[in-house]
Amino acid sequence: MADSSAPPPQVKLTPDDVRLMTLQAQGLIGIAGRQGGVPAMLRRLGAVQLDTISVLARSHELVAYARLGAIPRSRIERAYWHPREAGAFEYWSHAACVLPIEEWPYYEFRRRAFRARGLRWHQSRAQVCADVLARLRAEGPLTATQLGGAKNGGAWWDWSDTKIAVEWLLDTGDVICTRRTGWRRLYDVPERALPAELRDAVPADAECLVHLTAVAARALGVVTRSDLTDYQRISNFGNGRNVAGLTTDDAALAAGLVPVAVDKGSRGHVPAWADPAALAQLAGADGKPASAGRCRVTLLSPFDSLIWDRKRTRRIFSFEHTLEAYLPQAKRVHGYFTMPLLWRGRLVGRVDPARSGRTLIARKLTLDTPAAAEPMARALVEAATWVGCDNVELAEVNPARLGPRLRSALTAGGA
Repeated sequence: MADSSAPPPQVKLTPDDVRLMTLQAQGLIGIAGRQGGVPAMLRRLGAVQLDTISVLARSHELVAYARLGAIPRSRIERAYWHPREAGAFEYWSHAACVLPIEEWPYYEFRRRAFRARGLRWHQSRAQVCADVLARLRAEGPLTATQLGGAKNGGAWWDWSDTKIAVEWLLDTGDVICTRRTGWRRLYDVPERALPAELRDAVPADAECLVHLTAVAARALGVVTRSDLTDYQRISNFGNGRNVAGLTTDDAALAAGLVPVAVDKGSRGHVPAWADPAALAQLAGADGKPASAGRCRVTLLSPFDSLIWDRKRTRRIFSFEHTLEAYLPQAKRVHGYFTMPLLWRGRLVGRVDPARSGRTLIARKLTLDTPAAAEPMARALVEAATWVGCDNVELAEVNPARLGPRLRSALTAGGA
């Protein structure tokens, strides 16, 4: 199918409109984002990224905390990985993510692509795959260790044949992960873990792409073509060279999105697509504009979906955000696990936290405006309390002249 052009915009939006729509879509403004708890949050976002790094808490916990407040971490874990009735599963989306269980059919396009390619990073052995499946059907769910061991004894990437096989089966959908235990995946077979209506649904690639386009728009409110490609990391989507032959504009039209234009001042307008519900929410039910003043004051995981796309973050928030955890220490500018501060709908600072006993240490903290001192103090105290700390200690503050104001705010906040 040839590339299509977007139809003329029906609505013109300002950058502030886009920012507010994004924050509302992400569940960070008002009480609506807290309704339904973690399951509703997961459905709203469509995907929550997983990562092994744990500083204050693991990233998937921090995403829920940023939107729902200081709910018990055990409740968050149970919502993601319920011990009896699966409400989510793990798969490749923006990265390795936890996804709502009802999204299982719509990742069939990716499972098909894996099967057609025949491997991911390692070559799996057919007999080992057959043995793993037989054991899971007979004994599962099982961890990689229970299946025979995840490592060969070398470096972290030196997977055993069993680990290679079970991860390949996860890629192709012959195995599913709906639970974790001690941060280890519990592998199972879909026929035991999934309801029949989800297991038996096999949508075509085009249906999958259209559905995931709607998911991305719902999660972001307003999307450009590159946003639609990035949210679930759909390669060859924007140019239509995928198996379905769809361009992003084709999929956006089919998903019922509204063509809009975002005002860029002297640079004219940028074409984009809006989720109809996000447009309806922009003015509010009472006809009053949405207010960023009702936005959460919180620290964000560097893996939060609000800031997944660095270019989008710069475009919408005028904020440079880079994960530096994988850089050598000497090359880090802001720190190992830098968490941006969200206040009144803007990103106004960042902190690299650590824990020592019952003390939260702000190893390196930057404020973009003096007015961010009090919100940063509030966010630090709340986060510290949530993870069981009763003290906040400041190390480096930038600019240094704001250190006394921040310390005073921390003292007033009980830190």
